[in-house]
Amino acid sequence: MASLLETINDPSDIRKLPIPELVILARDIRDEVLSVVSEVGGHLASTLGAVELTLALHYIFQTPEDRIVWDTGHQSYAHKLICGRRQRLATIRQLGGISGFLSREESEYDVFGAGHAGTSVSAALGMVEAKTLKQSKHKVVAVISDGCLSAGLTFEGLNQTGHLERDLIVVLNDNAIFIDPRVGAISSFLSEKLTTGTAIRLQKSLRDVLRSLPRVGEGLYHLGRKIKDSFIGFVTPGLLFEGLGFQYVGPVDGHNVEKLIHTFANVKKLEGPTLVHVLTKKGKGYEWAEKDPVRYHSVAPFHVLTGKPKKEKGRYPSFTEVFAASLIRLAKENPRVVGITAAMGSGTGIDKLSREIPGRSYDVGIAEQHAVTFAAGMATEGYTPVVAFYSTFLQRAYDQILHDVGIQNLHVVFALDRGGLVGADGPTHHGVFDFSYLRSIPNMVLMAPKDENELQHMLRTAIEHDGPIAFRYPRGDGWGVEMDSEIRTLEIGKGELLRQGKDIVIVGVGNTVIPAFRAAQDLSQLGIDAAVVNARFIKPLDRELLFSLLSQVPRLVTVEDNVLQGGFGSAILETIAEEGLTGVRVRRLGVPDRFIPHGTQDELKKICGFDKDGITQAALQMVRKERKREKEGWERGSA
Repeated sequence: MASLLETINDPSDIRKLPIPELVILARDIRDEVLSVVSEVGGHLASTLGAVELTLALHYIFQTPEDRIVWDTGHQSYAHKLICGRRQRLATIRQLGGISGFLSREESEYDVFGAGHAGTSVSAALGMVEAKTLKQSKHKVVAVISDGCLSAGLTFEGLNQTGHLERDLIVVLNDNAIFIDPRVGAISSFLSEKLTTGTAIRLQKSLRDVLRSLPRVGEGLYHLGRKIKDSFIGFVTPGLLFEGLGFQYVGPVDGHNVEKLIHTFANVKKLEGPTLVHVLTKKGKGYEWAEKDPVRYHSVAPFHVLTGKPKKEKGRYPSFTEVFAASLIRLAKENPRVVGITAAMGSGTGIDKLSREIPGRSYDVGIAEQHAVTFAAGMATEGYTPVVAFYSTFLQRAYDQILHDVGIQNLHVVFALDRGGLVGADGPTHHGVFDFSYLRSIPNMVLMAPKDENELQHMLRTAIEHDGPIAFRYPRGDGWGVEMDSEIRTLEIGKGELLRQGKDIVIVGVGNTVIPAFRAAQDLSQLGIDAAVVNARFIKPLDRELLFSLLSQVPRLVTVEDNVLQGGFGSAILETIAEEGLTGVRVRRLGVPDRFIPHGTQDELKKICGFDKDGITQAALQMVRKERKREKEGWERGSA
């Protein structure tokens, strides 16, 4: 028997259903999401918690003419299922498949792409203002999670919305972590009553009558507002939003689809900024995700019945695990070391530091800019803050790195997890810009370890350095190298010659070094002798080592898991030009000048041409071309 979901091709099909059937549809959606994500992996708990909310929004608002702007896309799998992508959901986050986030290229229902949190209110307000200028009557809804309320951008958007008094509906999807929901029953009853058609008309009429009276009427109006605000503030979190100029509605049970529909139907009639507070449960409908929504936020393939992963944990510790263990060890040695992250405690390993040494770490929420300046403030008092972010999120704090840390030459350590191509999360999460935007900042030292052993040494090096310093490492397991028992300090700006060679020099940095070394081994089977260098440092470069090699072998291949524009290879080209070194042929391998889609890390590196085989081919082509040119020159000379 076909499920109800199989009859849904777009939101117009949902609007034809009687409300009770939406409960059945919600169950079908959860079953489908579980079926797909358990096989291919992806974001789970957030989507399971937003199913009824998704259905209610599309039921009341005439999408895509009415706009729904989701804040980050990991809660949007249900949205994808009912917006024409049901048959492609099994391809999610795979090469050539649909995105795990929102994508304007993918569907007209994805009105704004989002991978980083905190963007929805600002983007939605921009749409509202454009619609105002066009005199359009269509509605715009921004859906944010409670965690996004820690993002400064969210409050900037809320502030301007209240100032402009525009007709924007903000839905706060609260999973009971950020705002206390204990008074929800009273507030839900109050909000439902206050948003009926009669109540709306009564409030508007009373406001107009009071304001039409002489000065005493205006005073009565403001007194009434104060009484309302006091009551709302006492029983709900609404005073904050009312203070920003929003009409507050809620809390509303986010899993009661009928109540959601009635609430949104009433809210749709309101004018001006409105915030609807919806209470949901992350992981709703799946026992294991309800019990541990953090673990089941983003998952690898798993067994539905047991919740256990289908694939055994890797044989080797991940780079994140090595970083966390090393940080704990060094923090125990040095009481001045503290850890700082921005809503990425478990992802970066800072949560382990907080458990092992309570009081020595800080999670500031989704507030990367604040985190960096907060770290700068601690540095002025003689502490050594280790700021651990995913590379992609540090981009949001560029100004603070430059102004608050760089200009003042403060000792802040930046530990960038998920550096390079990250895989299935796609272009919003690839950490492929950090070499370029960090090396341009004066006073900054920038490095990348070739393996997990070198990672621990770079952490000590960073902690003992005096000034801004950053190192980045990739997502995933380490290489399985032997770990030194003693963590030592590396000499700033000194690389490592791993292999001598007389035909070509291959310089890798970070996670490209070992593939470069393996490429050299393949090249030796083809009669080509390649030198291999582990650069270690993007800034400053080891000029002495570089020039000593190039003076003997003027053929160079640089390899980096970073964009080629302004990256590691560019730094070497600049250095060659500055030194006036002539006759050196250079081939740069890295991420080309386009946004790279989602896929596995191995697939994406192959596409970009800097996996082992790509490095081998690039070096082979360069040497063979040079040999051919030399042979032709010799033959012409002989003639």
